[in-house]
Amino acid sequence: MIIMPAIDIQNGSCVRLVRGDPATANIFSDNPTDQAAAFAAAGCSRIHVVDLDGAFAGHPANVSAVEAIIGKVNLEVQLGGGIRDLATVESWLEKGIQQVILGTAAVEDRRLVAEIVKKNPGRIIGGIDAKNGFAATRGWVKTSSVRAVDLALQLEDLGISSIIFTDIDRDGAMGGPNLEAVAEMVAAVGIPVYASGGVSSMQDLRRLAALDAGVHGVIVGRAIYDGSIDLKVALNEFPGHGGGNQVMS
Repeated sequence: MIIMPAIDIQNGSCVRLVRGDPATANIFSDNPTDQAAAFAAAGCSRIHVVDLDGAFAGHPANVSAVEAIIGKVNLEVQLGGGIRDLATVESWLEKGIQQVILGTAAVEDRRLVAEIVKKNPGRIIGGIDAKNGFAATRGWVKTSSVRAVDLALQLEDLGISSIIFTDIDRDGAMGGPNLEAVAEMVAAVGIPVYASGGVSSMQDLRRLAALDAGVHGVIVGRAIYDGSIDLKVALNEFPGHGGGNQVMS
């Protein structure tokens, strides 16, 4: 099981929100590049980055901050937030992003998703953010009528490489992951699923790893930043992360 630290960028800083509410932003670092370098030094090979301002605006907003991470730290980056057209996807991939996450576009424009996946096989992730089992869009402000599991099946049919499943009510709340919903998602599809939202302890990671269906990876945010989870300890217990990272001079 892969442990993937999260860097959420708002106004150029590394923040964490509670349940996606921008009013709850807690700044943990004013330099996302330094934070990424620290994750690499701890042994990570990949990180999960979200342009929060981009997610709300509908287009990339923290471009320079993301570019700085790509240019400074030698690790794989999966990026989401405000990526809603082919040109933006290809721009980020050309700049060095390893995988791009489609969230709102995945719900609202399947034809576009199919085109993007066809042109960029293996590099497109479906970001499914759920409220009460239904997919949310546009920075989690709008909830659709599409069930999260149904959306996952549709995206799998379109050729999406993997799914990131976030339970919005658990995200940043440190109350533990929604194990039942994660298990349902993993069992429904045949592609890798990353679980996100609510992870607060090593025991939460162990519970996710123990799910019968098999979680491919877990995205962890606040629990790493506040010290509830020691990243080096987590990477040692769950060595699916790879290695060999370095900070580039």
